[in-house]
Amino acid sequence: MNLRTCARTFGSVQPIILSHGDDSRLNRHVSPASTASVDRALELALALGHEDLHVGTGSTSTLWSTLASIAALDLGAARVVEPHLDALSILSQVDAPADPDRTWGVFASEAPGTTLEAHESDAGWRLFGIKQWCSLAGRLDSALVTASGRLWAVDLHDAGIRVDEGAWWARGLVEIPSGPVGFEGVPAMPVGDAGWYLSRPGFHWGGIGVAACWFGGAVGLARSVFDAAKTRPSDIVTMHLGAIDEQLGACRVVLAEAAAAVDRNEPSRILAKRVRATVARTVEDVLLRTAHALGPAPLALDAAHVKRVADLQLYVRQHHAERDLVSLGSTVLENGDYPW
Repeated sequence: MNLRTCARTFGSVQPIILSHGDDSRLNRHVSPASTASVDRALELALALGHEDLHVGTGSTSTLWSTLASIAALDLGAARVVEPHLDALSILSQVDAPADPDRTWGVFASEAPGTTLEAHESDAGWRLFGIKQWCSLAGRLDSALVTASGRLWAVDLHDAGIRVDEGAWWARGLVEIPSGPVGFEGVPAMPVGDAGWYLSRPGFHWGGIGVAACWFGGAVGLARSVFDAAKTRPSDIVTMHLGAIDEQLGACRVVLAEAAAAVDRNEPSRILAKRVRATVARTVEDVLLRTAHALGPAPLALDAAHVKRVADLQLYVRQHHAERDLVSLGSTVLENGDYPW
């Protein structure tokens, strides 16, 4: 994955840097090639997987800068890369074997009305049932899957995997189908002990990595507002640009400080909730201000802009809005003292 070759084909790259020292590693791998197709995004994910960008090991800022930079180019590509790197980080936390030349997903959402269970037999552990929100299950090699209160590694090429190809009707992240998958006796290898996946510090760290992707998507929109302010100056567009800059600047600081805290192994539960809430609120405001600043034309006539808006609107809904703010407030109260 050569940046110079990619740049000749797709144009220049402007990485997002959260803290000093990220530039050199970003420039080796982040390129507009990641926007070309899911295949290219998978190639990028595999290349980055060899960089050992594991969260909480001293390279967290570089990892999140990388994700944000990819997302600013194409949120679909970020949606491919982020779970692959998250899976490799998870496996490294228990010293579990992981083939870096296999593409990985993380299927850990719990949806009402569906159940996935692990059963042990003489042949080992097997998974039975349905798992919702399985992104790219038909394209990936492997996945980490939650079932029966535990995390499991599975081979997605197993004959017992049934991907529901017709369930994904989204207009955002169209190329990343995330519908249900049926498991019919699929062999599974346990990863960590029962309850480990949710109790480990890395669970919350991974959630901030997703927020870094949201942040990058908002930066992509902000660049469109910036270009409009330069080419068609108006007080209204400039006002929205100023407000967007203030919010994105604050998000950058929040993410950079969070990365430093994660690498110091500081408590991460309330930190992750705060960061995700801050970034999600900013994303929603940037979406609104971009629409007000640019008007209807790009939403009707600019395919790249339409995709970025639709992708970001769907992606940021991984933040559960008021429910996640209730969770944050409850966590603040549990600490028993003023947190500020």
